[in-house]
Amino acid sequence: MVQKYQSPVRVYKYPFELVMAAYERRFPTCHLIPMFVASDVVSEETSEDGAVTKVERRCALDVDAPRLLKRIAGVDYVYFIQRNTLDRQERTLHIESHNETFSNRVIISETCCYSVHPENGEWTCFEQTASLDIKSFFGFESTVEKIAMKQYASSIKKGKEIIDFYLNELEDEGITHVDRWTPSGLPPPPSTARSNSPPLPPDFSLTSSSTPELVALALPDDQLDADYIKRYLGDLTPLQESCLIRLRKWLQETHKGKIPKDQHILRFLRARDFNMDKAREVLCQSLTWRKQHQVDYLLETWTSPQVLHDYYTGDWHHHDRDGRPLYVLRLGQMDTKGLVRALGEESLLRHVLSINEEGLRRCEENTKVFGRPISCWTCLVDLEGLNMRHLWRPGVKALLRIIEVVEANYPETLGRLLILRAPRVFPVLWTLVSPFIDENTRKKFLIYAGNDYQGPGGLLDYIDKDIIPDFLGGECMCEVPEGGLVPKSMYRTTEDMENEGVRLWTETIYQSASIFKGAPHELLIQIIDASSVITWDFDVCKGDVVFNIFHSKRAPQPARKEPPGPHGVPPPPGNNVQLIDKSWTLGQDYSRVESALTCKEGESVQGSHVTRWPGFYILQWRFHSMPACAATSLPRVDDVLASLQVSSHKCKVMYYTEVLGSEDFSYMYNVLFFPTSPRTTNSLRPSTSNNCYQGNPNYIV
Repeated sequence: MVQKYQSPVRVYKYPFELVMAAYERRFPTCHLIPMFVASDVVSEETSEDGAVTKVERRCALDVDAPRLLKRIAGVDYVYFIQRNTLDRQERTLHIESHNETFSNRVIISETCCYSVHPENGEWTCFEQTASLDIKSFFGFESTVEKIAMKQYASSIKKGKEIIDFYLNELEDEGITHVDRWTPSGLPPPPSTARSNSPPLPPDFSLTSSSTPELVALALPDDQLDADYIKRYLGDLTPLQESCLIRLRKWLQETHKGKIPKDQHILRFLRARDFNMDKAREVLCQSLTWRKQHQVDYLLETWTSPQVLHDYYTGDWHHHDRDGRPLYVLRLGQMDTKGLVRALGEESLLRHVLSINEEGLRRCEENTKVFGRPISCWTCLVDLEGLNMRHLWRPGVKALLRIIEVVEANYPETLGRLLILRAPRVFPVLWTLVSPFIDENTRKKFLIYAGNDYQGPGGLLDYIDKDIIPDFLGGECMCEVPEGGLVPKSMYRTTEDMENEGVRLWTETIYQSASIFKGAPHELLIQIIDASSVITWDFDVCKGDVVFNIFHSKRAPQPARKEPPGPHGVPPPPGNNVQLIDKSWTLGQDYSRVESALTCKEGESVQGSHVTRWPGFYILQWRFHSMPACAATSLPRVDDVLASLQVSSHKCKVMYYTEVLGSEDFSYMYNVLFFPTSPRTTNSLRPSTSNNCYQGNPNYIV
């Protein structure tokens, strides 16, 4: 595989001629580069007017490689051919070099260029590109590649330091100016910026104190200044800088649409350990997703429903000790089921995405405020109040899908997650959620049980005392809503949830079914292992129903659809399934394993059943008929009216079911009801506090 390198633009705030004088001092040897042992001039020629000089050198490098490898290769030094073309009139130096040693096995090529800054004739720019292609090397291809890349990265890092060293040496010798070249007999040209340069902002001042961001404005769109990278993106290795620049340039050349900011590209590279191909693939998928759902305009177009303002227990709250934006989430006080039912999955996801978009914006602002790169935020999650109602399975499913979307499109945005007051039920939630969280993200989790966050290694290590929220024992008022149960009057109807419009995910949690008088809806579940657990959650959206669970040793077959019955009731539609044959006898062909449960319109029902036998279990929802009045044989007015209306013979439910294996259920049961003393797994890394764990919290708190 060909390894490539592309440098950012390095800016020397010195004239080109002075930089060239410093560059020439690198030859024939340079004590600052121990591996550069010698160089000989092979040829040199100068144009008639003296403007252009071409020099070819043969350079010897003492590569830092294992002695065994050198003995196998049969060489002590590696030789390179370097060709320099200095154009004094255009004020450019082009450098091309390639390896002479092992040129039939390894191909190394490098191109460098010194030129005048596009906006200031008194500054000099430097860029370089290189490639490495190892065809074969005695079976040590991988080793040679690693050695070569390590040596090259080291020499790149040294490059700027060497020029600065010789510039300081010239200054110590009293040489602070070198005249520009002019044709014989002509006066030297004035030292001004190029006249054909694009205009700069009115307040742009190219002085030695100019910020890297302003310097970068003068560069072409596909280039980045090295000082800008350090100031706004952080300390990167030369190869990491190269990945960023190459991926950015590739997007500009191929991607149709809005190009993401450098910070955003860098997050995807970090998430894939700077593997260009992997980062490019996931970034392109994310950009397509953002364009499809107009995520770039989410902050301007999204208006949070009032239910979120009142019951979503999370908000931004100052910043942590590192200057990262701080988001506080009181998850234990949140009615997750109520929010899902009142908002629908789509709205809840859009709200979470708006939080992430706001986080990116705050990171950019804090980068400017604190004068250092801030690319991620800290999240503080308070779990006080977390209990079994938060383990409502459809709600967990919705949470998992939100995590999946965020992980795919906002990598490396979470700097630290502080989980406080984790209760006993937390390990169960973690068991469900953790497989969907990237391993690098899990390492950023810090988990505290009880009030341990108040001790050494606790919250004060990460957040200043004066901004600790009042509900955590601090003195700072926090604007996070207190939450509470979402009123059922705010729940969405079945029709609303089925007509959400364009979805950011395609999978749905609920199934819906219509129930008619004389035509129940039945769901078949096959159980292989006894002691499995059937779980259910359903809402009665219309009418009253009776819920039953039956068991049969043989598999029932769906009944055929029948013609319309009395009162013009239509046959059951496609979302109504009948399984129990009318010829079956209760107690003989099948048996009831749970008492019948009558459910009123608007009720929400959750439950579970531990199976005793393998076979076929049937969950049944049937129409609930009102009993006749005991005081008189005359029909009631309501019954008469109901018999005249077709709609009175129809009920509707939304349901979700899942089967848990016996081992999973036993684990959850033991965790919840038979907790032991705290225990950890090998994947846990203790922090400074004995009761705080990083990584996988598979333990009892």
